[in-house]
Amino acid sequence: MIQQGQNLPAATLSELTNDGMKNHNTDELFANKRVVLFAVPGAFTPTCSEAHLPGYVVLADKLKAAGVDMIACVAVNDAFVMNAWGKAQNAHEITMLGDGDGSFTKALGLEMDTGNFGGVRSQRYAMIIDNGVVTQLNVEAPKEFEVSKAEAILAVLEK
Repeated sequence: MIQQGQNLPAATLSELTNDGMKNHNTDELFANKRVVLFAVPGAFTPTCSEAHLPGYVVLADKLKAAGVDMIACVAVNDAFVMNAWGKAQNAHEITMLGDGDGSFTKALGLEMDTGNFGGVRSQRYAMIIDNGVVTQLNVEAPKEFEVSKAEAILAVLEK
């Protein structure tokens, strides 16, 4: 599993924008900025839709005021699903990224196999990235939702 102080692995993440599909190289996407990246097991799933993403939507202004240049959400879903979920959640300030084949999630070592529920998905986590380097990594224990919520990340940023 990736550790604090390490560079993010090179991978491609997809985003559906108003201008069409964009494939982002993580080296370029996270370069020269401070990013909060959080991951969910799946778009439109209960905890993800009722608490995780909404928390970041509500606290987006405070996170940015604390020095964050970008807030991004990633899931092992395609960019079309991530875009639809972002619209349904009014997540205009969040960059919704699809890791369609799970390659980024696997490169981080943060995948989990959910069997017939959905196959390989991401563990729930949040990280702070400074110019491509992970400076904070909060990975949830199974079936927990405490350390990756927006309030927990904001508390770290405000220290």
